[in-house]
Amino acid sequence: MDIAMLKNILTRFGGAALVLIVLAVAFAGVAGTIGSGNVGVRTTLGVISSDEVTPGVYVKWPFISTVREFTAKEIAIDVQDLTPKARDNLSLKDMDISIYYRAEAEKIAELQSKYANQSARDEGSGIWLPAQGLVVRLVRNAAYEEVARVDSLVMHTKRDDIAEAIRKSVQAELEHNDPGVFQVTRVVIRAVVTDPSIEESIRAAVANQKKLEAMAIQTEIAKKEADIRVTEAEGIARANRIIADSLTREYLQHEANLALLKFAEKGNTNTVVVPANMSAAPLISIPAKGN
Repeated sequence: MDIAMLKNILTRFGGAALVLIVLAVAFAGVAGTIGSGNVGVRTTLGVISSDEVTPGVYVKWPFISTVREFTAKEIAIDVQDLTPKARDNLSLKDMDISIYYRAEAEKIAELQSKYANQSARDEGSGIWLPAQGLVVRLVRNAAYEEVARVDSLVMHTKRDDIAEAIRKSVQAELEHNDPGVFQVTRVVIRAVVTDPSIEESIRAAVANQKKLEAMAIQTEIAKKEADIRVTEAEGIARANRIIADSLTREYLQHEANLALLKFAEKGNTNTVVVPANMSAAPLISIPAKGN
């Protein structure tokens, strides 16, 4: 409200307007509001009240007490520029993590008493984040511990496993210190950047793995082809055995007799069949010339 507007109001409404203005200014100085999903923590003469200020309008006591608005909603915190060492003693170049957690609304005043210096004020909204510093510290410690369990060459394939391990570790630590107060909903590893030399080793390892997979496939194909050849050979050998077993002396003599019969049926023929076991030379009548 500028000076010209204030003069206009006073001219039109006189003293009544002045009283209303004074009351409005006074009320603004002694009243505040807490948004839905948040709670207030009152500090009176340096002492933090154990009862949270619920959402809605509350009374201020200028120069005596202050009220800070804390969120009881899910909070997202980014923990960046971590450089933990892997199990093979090689350090990551950069690791960025996001953690999502929330604190129980009816426990936030108690948290503020216990971790007064650990809370942080959100620059955008002006609302305070309960025990934010504590959570960040636990995330950093858990990240260094979990990364130390994994070799750097396979780090890029274990992101989800590492994130879940960090979540469980942070949740367990918070639960140990403040049972039933915190809930860590999820952890996301947004970036894992290894040393360039490690990156080259990873690429080489992946290439070698692909070669091994290709060789395994080729070996399997060769094995199958060999199995097929063995099966075919066994089938041929079995067929030959069956044929050999069926060729008895009587059967062979029968076949020979049938062949001789065919020759005999042709009548005039110049073919002479001599049995293999014949001991005497056959008598062959050859017609004289001119006959």
